[in-house]
Amino acid sequence: MRKRFARPRPNIRFVPPKFVEQQDVQCLHRVRSRLVANRTQLINQIRGLLAEYGIVLPRHPGQVRSGQPAVLEDAESRLTGFGRKLFQSLYEELAQLDEKIAAADKRIQIAFQNTPDCRRIAAVEGVGPLIATAIVAAISNGHAFENGRQFSAWLGLVPRQNSSGGKSRLLGISNRGDPYLRTLLIHGARSVVYRAKTKTDQRSLWIVDKQQRLGTTKACVAVANKNNRIIWSLIATEQEYRRAA
Repeated sequence: MRKRFARPRPNIRFVPPKFVEQQDVQCLHRVRSRLVANRTQLINQIRGLLAEYGIVLPRHPGQVRSGQPAVLEDAESRLTGFGRKLFQSLYEELAQLDEKIAAADKRIQIAFQNTPDCRRIAAVEGVGPLIATAIVAAISNGHAFENGRQFSAWLGLVPRQNSSGGKSRLLGISNRGDPYLRTLLIHGARSVVYRAKTKTDQRSLWIVDKQQRLGTTKACVAVANKNNRIIWSLIATEQEYRRAA
């Protein structure tokens, strides 16, 4: 007689299969993410190699781009002819990566303009075309989740719990789910936190209070968590975002 086994995870939540258009946008985001990582790696290598010659460039990518040509044209630097050609090739490689990333950004902007849900959630502070297209490509209409908290839990933006003896302890965020989406949301929230000090609306006052009590990093995560729930609500109910007064 065949035995029946219980499902190992009866409460596991699956995201429905994606449309081809969603998969296209997700692939575009993955390619762009790789290009950005390659650019960061190349900039770090350029700075490290130049430091071996006693030439120190600032860390900011824009300053590396603007400072490297001056280094190559400086006749008094310690670079030999061989070294100048080598760093010139690295500079050209960096320019090519910039062009590819810019082309990917244009394609993301087109996908953003052609998707009503993306334009709707972009009204939320801290959400731009990059975040909007990535989220819509990942969850479509959001009906796979019952509420915004489930969506936040799926992305690992809710606290872990350690309960014992009737006492509940909240720990740091679980970091489960898609790290790319979570990183985008936290970066977007960071810009909101930095601008909140100059505003007097209810939402900004809440953010400033969080920052003063918990610190900037935790305040950014809290804003990302709140934004995430708002985003799910806007997508699932097809409502327009109303800014806090």
